[in-house]
Amino acid sequence: MLKASGELVKKLKKQKRENDFLLFLDNQKIINDAISNGAKPLLALAVDEALLPNIECEKYLTTMSVIEDLAEVKSPRGVVVMLEYTQNVVLCPKKDFLVLDKLQDPGNVGTLIRTALASGMECVFLLDSVKPTNAKLIRSSAGAIFNIPTISMTEEDFIKFAKENSLTLAKTDMKGEDIFKFQPSKNIGIVIGNEGNGVSKEISQICNVALTIPMHPGIESLNAAVSGSIIMFQIASKRK
Repeated sequence: MLKASGELVKKLKKQKRENDFLLFLDNQKIINDAISNGAKPLLALAVDEALLPNIECEKYLTTMSVIEDLAEVKSPRGVVVMLEYTQNVVLCPKKDFLVLDKLQDPGNVGTLIRTALASGMECVFLLDSVKPTNAKLIRSSAGAIFNIPTISMTEEDFIKFAKENSLTLAKTDMKGEDIFKFQPSKNIGIVIGNEGNGVSKEISQICNVALTIPMHPGIESLNAAVSGSIIMFQIASKRK
């Protein structure tokens, strides 16, 4: 078994800093989910040969300090696998879907992606949001990001795409229609806006409907992940 040289470790650290489409994972379930859905394993490093996963790629032994530098968790398990993430192809949704407009909290985005998968959404669009390869996002999604098509694109490109495909979009808004009374007639995209600023003016202009979650007085809004999850499951319940 080869030992990772100082030159290789230096190269990997540089790639981690500069390449947004490289994943450095240490969780075997998430690694398997990533590979099963198109991510290409490039290299694996471990402190012990017994920890190396049974996958086809270059494999090296190294020190725990190197693993700690490359892994995305505070207490890695002594192994890290580098994979190349492949962006999903943009296709017109045939079912309900989720749109995240400039969300920057990877915990919120990961939770929303996980909920989108659980509630039966077809895909997720990330508009100028946190990168899908963000480590905290991947952990928060519990690997769900590899099991539901997730497309990262600019707001401008999505607006063009939405218009070309006549997408029906529903934004969240405090003055919108009660989600518990809303009856969608066809597949719809649920738009969740930025944590501080909400849905942008540009995206709002192409939305067909506004939805709200009725709340008791004294609370102005809910966390983006909470409100998005409630709305997605309410939409899903009306499809049964």
